[in-house]
Amino acid sequence: MADKLTDAELTKALAALPGWERKNGMLVKTYAHATFPEAIVFVNAVAHLAELLNHHPDVDIRYSNITLSLTTHDSGGITAKDVTLAQQVESIRKRAQATP
Repeated sequence: MADKLTDAELTKALAALPGWERKNGMLVKTYAHATFPEAIVFVNAVAHLAELLNHHPDVDIRYSNITLSLTTHDSGGITAKDVTLAQQVESIRKRAQATP
């Protein structure tokens, strides 16, 4: 089981994750896409990352807006696993030259 991040650790992590916020014990960000198919391509990329990391987000699909919510359930909050997945998601967005 991973250790929950302290408030200081989480504040530092969020400073490097533009658009992400702490909400109800989770890291949360909504990504807007131009079309529904584009949004689903993004969801598939996130699913692939999640499988590689063996850490799976909650995904809310609202047409072309995708909200990711990350928490480590067995640790009862946000851990380094959540930060790593958020960083990886941001990395694929940057490589795809997508807007944050």
